[in-house]
Amino acid sequence: MMGNDRSFFSNRGVYAMTILGVMLLAFSTAARAENKIWQERESNKPLIAQGTQPLASLAGLVKELKPAVVNVYTTQVIKPRTRRGMPQLRRQMRDPFFDFFFGGEDPFGFFFDMPQQEMRRSSLGSGFIISPDGYVLTNNHVVAEAAEIKVKLLDERTFPAKVVGRDSKTDVALLKMEVKGKEKLPFAYLGDSDRIEVGDWVIAIGNPFGLGHTVTTGIISAKDRMIGHGPYDDFLQTDAAINPGNSGGPLFDTAGNVVGINTAIVPQGSGIGFAVPINLVKNLLPQLKASGKVTRGWLGVGIQELTPELAENFGTEPQSGVLVSQVYAGSPADQAGIKAGDVIVELDGRRMNNTRQLTNTVASLPPGKKVEVKVLREGKTISLKVELGERDKGEAVALGEEAPTDRSGQLGLALRPLTRELARRLNLDEELRGLVVEDVDPDSPAAGMIQQGDVILEVNRRRVTSLAEFEKAVSSSRDKVLLRLQRGNAQIFLVINK
Repeated sequence: MMGNDRSFFSNRGVYAMTILGVMLLAFSTAARAENKIWQERESNKPLIAQGTQPLASLAGLVKELKPAVVNVYTTQVIKPRTRRGMPQLRRQMRDPFFDFFFGGEDPFGFFFDMPQQEMRRSSLGSGFIISPDGYVLTNNHVVAEAAEIKVKLLDERTFPAKVVGRDSKTDVALLKMEVKGKEKLPFAYLGDSDRIEVGDWVIAIGNPFGLGHTVTTGIISAKDRMIGHGPYDDFLQTDAAINPGNSGGPLFDTAGNVVGINTAIVPQGSGIGFAVPINLVKNLLPQLKASGKVTRGWLGVGIQELTPELAENFGTEPQSGVLVSQVYAGSPADQAGIKAGDVIVELDGRRMNNTRQLTNTVASLPPGKKVEVKVLREGKTISLKVELGERDKGEAVALGEEAPTDRSGQLGLALRPLTRELARRLNLDEELRGLVVEDVDPDSPAAGMIQQGDVILEVNRRRVTSLAEFEKAVSSSRDKVLLRLQRGNAQIFLVINK
């Protein structure tokens, strides 16, 4: 009986404590409700104001893209420099101790010639996988002089990688991850950077400051930017945040295709980043994979922009082609029949509107490729077949008695016929013929345009080798004179107002 009573009272105690707990909880909840100064919606659905559209989230697209983006870690080995044979360094590091005991010398070579240890320096960047077997694109400056390269994926897997090919002029490098077995890796699709427009949305993913996969968004701010990064500058400009460590990472369009490789920033600016257009890279990839380097095509012409005045003289519109000012003897252009004064309007099926576009297009094509070149010549369009040469070799190749000086009264030029001996003294081609400009009247129409040392080759498309020919050709012009002249190693056209 006593045990049962004890159990009865014990159960009643539990019940009492439970009721008390519920009452305290209700009181606490009510107290919190009274003290709550914020409001929460009952539904997580986005609020859409009247007359507006909901903002689309990029979360789903980013989840699809991130696995193909990698962090690139490199290690450089810095070898020590011997201090032998460096008396200047010895003097700079000399201590009064040596002056007192050894007269400023290190007789044993102990202090200055101690063997130094190698140093290892690490750096980081970004990249992206372009094939399931592990080819990776990044910037050349990310892996330059790297003794060891490691590629880290989103899932923390890390693979060693080697450089397959690189091109410093466009700052592009192709890596190959060392993947065991037949494992298939996530990869990014390459898009069409020619179709992207200023104002289009883009997404940058990379490894800024070693933070790992970081996503930023922005728009294409400009195209065809020249920033002095290399001879073939043709950058996409974006305001998507790009920071140190983003180099080599992809710039995606909203369809999930890579349109550029993030490469450079303006340190003093905010929201100004630059990416190598992916179409330029696609032209280089076959050579990078096959030979590890890029050998560029060569046309063999001197070119200049079509200014409004030049365009008027050549019967075309400004920026509607590229003016050929010079054709190098024996070059592919010479063999194909291209002439000085031709206006190149199309090459390999692409419209040519400026000199940089022509230079980059030719350089992106391999030597030996046969291309169709359309030129405007005396108002007619002519199609010519050209087999491109090799740029490096081509550029290397491209590069009597004195007569009294005469002065042109019409343009205020002091001229002398160019002889073989004079050409040798001026480091010009001995076969070149024309009139050397020895002086320019500062009050003449040519002042500020023609320079001392220029060689006038043509006047109004006519060859001139004497002052008489020059004066006759100039006299036939009413108010403007079209000159073709040699300046240094280049030939250019100029329009002079009489």
